[in-house]
Amino acid sequence: DGIRDKGMWLEFRRVLFRSFIDKHKGNSMAKSKEHSFDISAKLDMQEMKNAIVQAQKEVDNRYDFKGMEKEIDLNIGAKVLTLLSSSDNKIDAMKDILISKMNKRGVSINSLEELKSEDASGNNRKFSYKIVDTIEGDEAKIIQKEIKGLKLKVSAVNQGEEIRVSGKNLDDLQKVMAHLKTLELKAPLVFDNFR
Repeated sequence: DGIRDKGMWLEFRRVLFRSFIDKHKGNSMAKSKEHSFDISAKLDMQEMKNAIVQAQKEVDNRYDFKGMEKEIDLNIGAKVLTLLSSSDNKIDAMKDILISKMNKRGVSINSLEELKSEDASGNNRKFSYKIVDTIEGDEAKIIQKEIKGLKLKVSAVNQGEEIRVSGKNLDDLQKVMAHLKTLELKAPLVFDNFR
């Protein structure tokens, strides 16, 4: 998340600087220009795949996993990740390894939502996780309500896959982003498309 946040703030500073320059050039259009950004839960699937490959390599090379079944499988079409091993403890260890690899690659751990745990063949255990890459309708409503509750001069419009937040004051947009980061939501929020 730190890498994504740094990129977001660099982009935000670029937009702020451009607005400042336009304003001081006497450009009257800049005074009424509306700025915006999008809120989504986009997931960089390539980075997710890379994290899975790295985690599988580490699990394969660990002494405590030698000679036992261990598998990390991603079904992109169904958006499901499965972990398979001999016990719940081994699956927890695999998940910890995967989460550390996800963090290093800038993939939010909120991208995984546990679906179920069950017995598998060969006395193994299997855990399934849903890949979260969209903001659900209920959470979109919560986000819009939170933005409205800030009483800033901004608007938030749900556009299906994302929520567009727009306003004339860049400080207000920055306050919205800072507030939304404090919320505990299921979806991993991504801020992009600064204009």
